[in-house]
Amino acid sequence: MGEDTIAAVATPLGEGGIGIVRLSGPDAISIAAQMFRGKGGRSLAAQPTYTVRYGRVVDPRTGRQLDEALALVMHAPHSYTAEDVVEIQCHGGVVVVREILNLALALGARLAEPGEFTKRAFLNGRLDLSQAEAVIDLIQSQTRLGMEVAVDQLEGSLSRRIKELRESLYDLAVRVEATLDFPEDDLPEVELTAVEQGLRSCQSQIEALLATADEGKILREGLKTVITGKPNVGKSSLLNALLDENRALVTDIPGTTRDTIEEVVNLRGVALRLVDTAGIRESSDLVERLGVERSLQLLREADLVLHVLDRSASLTPEDFQIMDMTKDSRRIILINKTDLPPAWDLKDLGAVAAPVLEISLVKDPGQVVAALSEAILRLLGAGAVPSSSGTRAFVTRARHKQALHEAQKALEESLRTLLSGLPLDLVAVDLYNALEALGEITGETARENVLDRIFAEFCIGK
Repeated sequence: MGEDTIAAVATPLGEGGIGIVRLSGPDAISIAAQMFRGKGGRSLAAQPTYTVRYGRVVDPRTGRQLDEALALVMHAPHSYTAEDVVEIQCHGGVVVVREILNLALALGARLAEPGEFTKRAFLNGRLDLSQAEAVIDLIQSQTRLGMEVAVDQLEGSLSRRIKELRESLYDLAVRVEATLDFPEDDLPEVELTAVEQGLRSCQSQIEALLATADEGKILREGLKTVITGKPNVGKSSLLNALLDENRALVTDIPGTTRDTIEEVVNLRGVALRLVDTAGIRESSDLVERLGVERSLQLLREADLVLHVLDRSASLTPEDFQIMDMTKDSRRIILINKTDLPPAWDLKDLGAVAAPVLEISLVKDPGQVVAALSEAILRLLGAGAVPSSSGTRAFVTRARHKQALHEAQKALEESLRTLLSGLPLDLVAVDLYNALEALGEITGETARENVLDRIFAEFCIGK
């Protein structure tokens, strides 16, 4: 537990109905008791945990009353930080909240660093590191699905999966260590087979978690979605339909959009970072040509490509060029202008490994948005790995993904060593390397610089 007591404002800066000053540490209750006068003169020190008392905040040095307030007391270890915690809930004015915080600091508390409350929760065993990261993900979530994933992770969905993996690896390490400790007893063939099967099972579980990494990152950060196609196929109309406003100019003149237009839209719980690009075609116009070059670069960086085609005009080399460029991307093909006489048929596209939607942005843009929403959710819904509690386990951060790759590499090396008949102590070394890599996710083997970097993302007061 922390040796000093920290304090910070836990509510956003500005005017509001309520402001909260939070204290945590060994002297949290004694400091709060000096500045809070409960109704009837009762002391906060005798107040049971999870109870609230009405009273006044008073500067004990001058007797000056700062505000009426409520004091919520939580005794260790029954609090967010697993330390003694007091939250003083006052009126939400900028000045009054600042004055109460300054008083707490004057009476012996220290101003908390960003994320220090959550860092103490981690260091005191209240949360593991992946759960601590879920706290900031929950605060910063912009969509319902992003929030749900953060809540699942805060409840331990990913932690449980990692714990199960580590326990399996520990069991394998015990089997290997047994024969190293007792070399006169050869490890039976059946034990070698069991170790091999265990290694392969752990590899499969890691592969399943890695399969969620892209979806997890998208749900946390949003889906970088590039709308592409040749000029005048309806890209800007699609952007306007998704935003439900006339954000982009729409004309019959090819090349109207010369630079990218970027907006964010919440589409059924998924944040789409939409980018409407210049139509891809050969052009002698310098500005349009630069726009096309930028469009091509964005295609290579996209999480999702919405390729718009014009059903009423013949297919051109530009259409097939874009099809070829995006063949390895997550994409959806939208065949627009189906309200007009068709100039080509679906079979003219050839084999397309992507969802294909036939739409009319002029006739029914609302139906287009609904159909596209369903298609995007289907694309994103395949990677969730149920945890032991039935919730979804996602890998949401690059740090988690890297640690899983390191663990997978160590397991591959361990399996190769085992099958090659090399000394079993080499198998054990790789097993412990895998355990250490997985421990980085939950914080069991986390380095100090990693912790500093993670908690620096938090706001003060959390």
